[in-house]
Amino acid sequence: MEVAGKIVVVTGGASGIGKELAKRFLSEGAAKVVISDVNEEGLNLVAEELGCVAIAANVALEDDVKNLVEKTEKEVGPIDLFCSNAGVAVGSGIDSANDEWLLSWNVNVMGHVFAARYVVPKMIERGQGYLLNTASAAGLLNQIGGAAYGVTKHAAVGFGEWLAITYGHQGIKVSMLCPQAVRTAMTDNDGAGTKIAAADGMMETSQLADSVIEGLKNESFLILPHPEVLEYMQRKTSDYDRWIKGMGRFQERILGSQE
Repeated sequence: MEVAGKIVVVTGGASGIGKELAKRFLSEGAAKVVISDVNEEGLNLVAEELGCVAIAANVALEDDVKNLVEKTEKEVGPIDLFCSNAGVAVGSGIDSANDEWLLSWNVNVMGHVFAARYVVPKMIERGQGYLLNTASAAGLLNQIGGAAYGVTKHAAVGFGEWLAITYGHQGIKVSMLCPQAVRTAMTDNDGAGTKIAAADGMMETSQLADSVIEGLKNESFLILPHPEVLEYMQRKTSDYDRWIKGMGRFQERILGSQE
């Protein structure tokens, strides 16, 4: 897909990856970019800065996502590319509170489900459309120190696979964006999870946007801004037991360095 001339929606657009994607899509010649976020104040500031359309929404709420899709289609135009980008990283291990697990599930998984539920039928009617869902390398490998994050990002990748399998023959393209550490508010800490994700370096959002544009042009299912992730996936699938043990040793090194 070429972004030029397209109508694009980006959730989580008030900061970080979402803001950078909106900025890049505009520079690539997108006809209109609609950004959405639960943070209305930040959303409006970014919309004014970039020249986007702002529609506030909490992606964990189905009615909000439905309104986002319907309002965009009615007031802006038919959605060519929907970037389901909003996400959260909360909780730690098995002792994480139930509400942290539920928040992770509702944002990191159901946010994608709600978007697809309302935008895919419209795209099918038009014979084409593109979904770019932000997951994480944690959805392919896992997340040391973050059970809810790793689990829900795995589910997000699984749902993306299902969408591609189910609707590909009807003109629907799907890409899963799966980076490691990217310099955003989510990684502005020295916790174990961030240290582990940043083992291969902290990527700038502008670099990630380069990968997204290339991935969309190639219509790649997996967009891996950090190329090392492909090698890690291959190691994992070639010898699962060895990979589990290696990840355990990696965890010990990282956590030990914090003591």
